[in-house]
Amino acid sequence: MPAKPRTPALRTRLLVAVLGPLLAAAILIGVVGATLIADVVRRTNDRVLGGALGAIAETVQVERGEVTLDLPAAAFGMLENTERDNVYYRVAVGNDLLTGYADLPAPDPATLAIDVPRYRFARYRDQQIRIAEVRRALPRIDKPVIVQIAETLDNRGALTRRLMLALLIGECVLVGAAALLLRPALGWSLRPLARLRGAVEARDERARPDFSRLDTGPLPSELRPLASAFDRLLAQLDTATVGVRRFTADASHQMRTPLSVLKVQVALARRGSDAERREALDEIADVAVRLERLVTQLLALARAEEAGVSAPLEAVDLREVASAVIARQINQAIRAGVDLVLESDVQTQYMVSGHRTLIFEILSNLIDNGIRYNRRGGMVSVALQADDAQIAVVVADDGPGIAPAYREKVFDRFVRLGTANSPEGSGLGLAIVRSAATRLTATVGFVDVDRGTAIVLRFAPPLS
Repeated sequence: MPAKPRTPALRTRLLVAVLGPLLAAAILIGVVGATLIADVVRRTNDRVLGGALGAIAETVQVERGEVTLDLPAAAFGMLENTERDNVYYRVAVGNDLLTGYADLPAPDPATLAIDVPRYRFARYRDQQIRIAEVRRALPRIDKPVIVQIAETLDNRGALTRRLMLALLIGECVLVGAAALLLRPALGWSLRPLARLRGAVEARDERARPDFSRLDTGPLPSELRPLASAFDRLLAQLDTATVGVRRFTADASHQMRTPLSVLKVQVALARRGSDAERREALDEIADVAVRLERLVTQLLALARAEEAGVSAPLEAVDLREVASAVIARQINQAIRAGVDLVLESDVQTQYMVSGHRTLIFEILSNLIDNGIRYNRRGGMVSVALQADDAQIAVVVADDGPGIAPAYREKVFDRFVRLGTANSPEGSGLGLAIVRSAATRLTATVGFVDVDRGTAIVLRFAPPLS
């Protein structure tokens, strides 16, 4: 046999199902966190850089028509940090350098708004720098005054890395703690499933099959449908087992008498005279016929009471089935001296929802009873009836009939109401009829008539 593909354990699947989204969320949080950290570091340092720019710009004055500048030491002190970033500045009037680093990247004055600081990144002396710059408009000075201050990015990079490392450590601790705590948490969560498994496995330790409901205690809502489905399966198995046991008991009980007769007749045939042997052989043949009929009826009853899921109902032509049953049993009626007739309206469709085999079995048993327990010269009629609510078939005979007090009892198994002179029977015919009708969702019952017996089988018409 080919090896079955291995399926991961439920605990592993749950761990993956929980940790997978958790890792995805951690990655997403890391990306968003990195973006936020970079933005916060930039804004924070820009604020300090902008403060230093404002302190320098405020000292730019006009004295005697000339632009003067008094660089405050505090402006540069604001930019001091542990990473010892380099600080550069430049103050120019138009294209004329007033003070600072002449090669510091200069902006286009037309792009700067007056007294509105602007920040940008640039490359200077093989280093990445951040520049803060502002344009001043001074009285009696036609040229724009550009004030710039810049710093290298070592401190910004170090602060960003520290914050990112802290974020990464926090996420790793969170995911690791979740992974460690999830396994015992999943064990606790799966405990009801283990209890359900234990309840099922406990049945293996019992000598006799136990099909009672599982005793699992309270279960979570997710496991209740599984337990209910298993209980229904146990109930079906119990019904099937009971049916098998009952069939076996019925068969052994009903076959015991014919088999005993066979043994006696065989013994007589062995040591008797020729006449006795012929009589014994006739008796053996009769018993064999009765035994064959009994086995056939027991099998029919087993099929009618078969547990489990029935095959889907199908549209069945009731007139066609009734005609087939009559054609099969007409010889029996002729031998018994009984007329067998079918009454139906040729213009009417008698279509019902059911199983042809079961309907055939029902009509066969009803007609057989009508012929078997009728008088010579009697009649058995099979009448088909149809209206908007239902379709029915009535099997009636003019035999001795059944008293109303016994009409329900005759549907039980092995119940026979005949006298000592009545034909041999097993008492299974009407039990088969009721059981098969139940499987067809049809109803069966007696109809009051002046003479004989009339049994009606009612079907709901199929949906068109």
